[in-house]
Amino acid sequence: MKHLPYNKNLKMFSRDLRNFSTLSEVLLWNELKAGKVMGYKFNRQKPLLNYIVDFYCKKLSLVIEVDGI
Repeated sequence: MKHLPYNKNLKMFSRDLRNFSTLSEVLLWNELKAGKVMGYKFNRQKPLLNYIVDFYCKKLSLVIEVDGI
C-alpha cells in the first residue's frame, strides 16, 4: 500500500490550523487522539501532497475532513 507524501512546505500553515481549530474538529480530535478508536493512530492537520487534511490515519490510508462551525 502506497502512502501519501508529507509536504514539509505546508508545515507552518498546518500548525496554525491546529491552533485555530473549529469546535467540530476539537470534539472529533478528543475521540481520535491517543488511539481511542480501535487503537489506530491519527494525525491532525496533516500536510499531504498539496493539501492539509483535518485527520489522517496512515495505517488505514484514511483521510477525514470535517465541516463545522
